Amino acid sequence: MKQRAISLALQGGGSYGAFTWGVLDRLLEDAGIEIMGVSGASAGAINATLLAHGLTIGGRQGARRALAEFWGSVAGTLPNSIVESLVFLTRFFSPAQFNPFNLNPVRDLLAKQIDFERLRVACELPIFISATNVRTGMPRLFRTAEITADVLLASACLPTIHRTVEIEREAYWDGGLSANPPVRPLLYECDASDIVLVLLHPNRRPEVPVSAEDIAARWTELSFSASLFSELEGISLAKREAERSVFSVGRLERRLRRLNLHRICAPEVINGMSMQSRLNTQSAFMGLLFEAGRTQADAWLGEPGKLAAHGQVEQGVAAPARQ
Repeated sequence: MKQRAISLALQGGGSYGAFTWGVLDRLLEDAGIEIMGVSGASAGAINATLLAHGLTIGGRQGARRALAEFWGSVAGTLPNSIVESLVFLTRFFSPAQFNPFNLNPVRDLLAKQIDFERLRVACELPIFISATNVRTGMPRLFRTAEITADVLLASACLPTIHRTVEIEREAYWDGGLSANPPVRPLLYECDASDIVLVLLHPNRRPEVPVSAEDIAARWTELSFSASLFSELEGISLAKREAERSVFSVGRLERRLRRLNLHRICAPEVINGMSMQSRLNTQSAFMGLLFEAGRTQADAWLGEPGKLAAHGQVEQGVAAPARQ
């Protein structure tokens, strides 16, 4: 079977990352898909690294096991009562105040399940992890040879919940604030012409939010999607300029002409849930997200002509501002 190469851009979204787990599980099941690069922010960064580590130590099945083991371990780590208390405390206290010992169960899970030294040395899959420099507000991209547990914790650092992560004397917050997920490095540094975005935040809402909770939820979604919209708009403009040329002169111009952007999105039934649900780690909820991810990926793989023609951009992906 002839394989079709893709790169993956994985958006962050807390426990909604279990949806991405389902998507990846289904893609890894398809022998016709070859993954040539992966980028991620926040939960997407963790999924990207688990995918790469699993592929390094055990191929496709190793990647599926690594993802399943991590999300299986996450399930049930924070009872709903603790989540509700945590959300309440963030209104009045900083992480240093309500968590003076800087406890983070995710740190322990990452250290237990990922051999970061082996990943940095042996992994052949290009990885791009985003974190946001607190002083400058600019994204920092960490590549395969730089990835550590601290890099992943920085990429997933919500400053109201987690303490700021310092790397090389620089302070970092959640990568979703500045590149959610990074797309340009997949275009510039990976060979695949098809880039698949796995998105956890909706581009559009059918109704204008009215309640305080709905307004806060939509505000957060827009804050964590703005950088992606800007990045895709820039890529779309560059692609249109490349297609105006009669001849493809440069390597980047040829890449832009062949570029296909696709998306696999979390369904509205999930995106209609409360912001607090992004901290829900109950087993049943994780299972719901996982199955939804597999279903959406299966539907995407089954679409006629998918990954068939070069130079295509799915409607709403490259120019979301025009929707």
